[in-house]
Amino acid sequence: MSQQQSKENQHINYQTNQEAFRQFLEDFKASMKRAFHQNDKIDQFCSTRGLPPAVLSELMSLNPMSLCIPMEYGGFNGNVKENIALVSAASYESLALSLTLGINNGLFIQPFAKYGQESAKAKVFEQFVNSRRMGGLMITEPDFGSDALNMNTSCAEKEGIFHLKGKKHWAGLTGMADFWILTARRRTETGGLMRDIEMFVCDIHAKGQNIVVEEYFENLGLYQIPYGRNNIDVYIPEEKKLIPKSNGIQMMLDLLHRSRFQFPGMGLGIIKRILDEAITHTRMRLVSNKHLFDYDQVQHRLSRLQANFTICSAFCLKSGEIAGVENDLSTLGLEANITKSVTSDMMQESAQSLLQLVGAKGYKLNHIAGRSVVDSRPFQIFEGSNDILYNQIAESVLKLMKTAKEKSLFQFLKGYAGRAADRIQEMVSFDLETPFAQRKLVEFGQVISRIVSMDLVLYLEEKGFRKDLIDNALTVLRQEISTMLNTFKFANNALVVTEYEENSFWLDF
Repeated sequence: MSQQQSKENQHINYQTNQEAFRQFLEDFKASMKRAFHQNDKIDQFCSTRGLPPAVLSELMSLNPMSLCIPMEYGGFNGNVKENIALVSAASYESLALSLTLGINNGLFIQPFAKYGQESAKAKVFEQFVNSRRMGGLMITEPDFGSDALNMNTSCAEKEGIFHLKGKKHWAGLTGMADFWILTARRRTETGGLMRDIEMFVCDIHAKGQNIVVEEYFENLGLYQIPYGRNNIDVYIPEEKKLIPKSNGIQMMLDLLHRSRFQFPGMGLGIIKRILDEAITHTRMRLVSNKHLFDYDQVQHRLSRLQANFTICSAFCLKSGEIAGVENDLSTLGLEANITKSVTSDMMQESAQSLLQLVGAKGYKLNHIAGRSVVDSRPFQIFEGSNDILYNQIAESVLKLMKTAKEKSLFQFLKGYAGRAADRIQEMVSFDLETPFAQRKLVEFGQVISRIVSMDLVLYLEEKGFRKDLIDNALTVLRQEISTMLNTFKFANNALVVTEYEENSFWLDF
């Protein structure tokens, strides 16, 4: 076969796969419509824990968990780009459903497909394809949340069997998933714990691998996803150990960064739903014989919602290009942190804005506005609190500037986010004077993240995205960058007054 024929066949296969996926996506949307709006209305179970069996059965009828499973194991052989499209479609109807799919595909199936041993894959993936199993990831511990690398869950090997012992909490799908990727540190002969991280696949239905749920949490939102505290005391065979390309920490970073790159999928769907709901409501609602839609302040809110839709679309495009499992993402912390933090901030801002537009009835838990507020809020916390991520973004940029011996923010941005730098040159033409207080690091991280967001929107424009949406997003981002820069430059050293009660009761005066 000639090289030209080979390329033509690859193109045909790609088109065939694309057509098959698009049909799968349309079928999945139809199943969600039946589940949420025909068989059972979403409003009837949004405030109860879990999903009604009939709804869950309908949603799983197309086996969406098999999307990212390789074809040789009976899966769809989908990639990260297709998973982003899937979770986006799901989050239009339900953030909880979208996160459930994201946990399964992004935090279990993708890392297991990449790092799992061949001798174990067939047995595990067969159960996903034929028995509709679910999988999740356990990293966080009661005393080690953001400080995950110091986890206390230990593992010790004896005759090819690893004994894992410890506590894990806030793992999505607690008590519901059948398979778990468990993280632990190997115990040394002296009783200490090694620095590196090891990962294992635990099958709760296998002998010696049952995970005991000690407590289920009454989580504020995402009611359909169970969370809790788990006691880990399991024995896992060596073949279920994940094999890193270099070391366990790099493997975990690759896994987490890939997951953060897929946040825009969940963000895009819910933001599009919020935008559609906001436009519909404001066009129908009359205030003083005038539609809400015709008020300037309402147009301001709607334009910001639409800008969030465009920005999130730009993140989806970039993530789809770079976040495939074939790529090592362990060194892309800066880009992954920007993607996750900005996306989750936009999700919460959009939800709050819809609630403001809808008014009192939006405060009902069974209204999309109120539900979106509580369901989107934890996205700013899990997989890295946004305050910490913005701090890390700033530190990463300052380190790059120091390496390049560059103090001018504009000159640095020309090389890192050149499309955006030219648009805001007058705002960023100044030298940075380091070191910064931590609060200034966070503010600087927010500035950088919005500049990179602008750069990606301009890249989206180059790809042919709708011009009027691009222009609106750029206007909103320019204003946001300007506001954040003013905050960053403002000297604020205010500290809490600990013993504040003396001479501070207003009634005395």
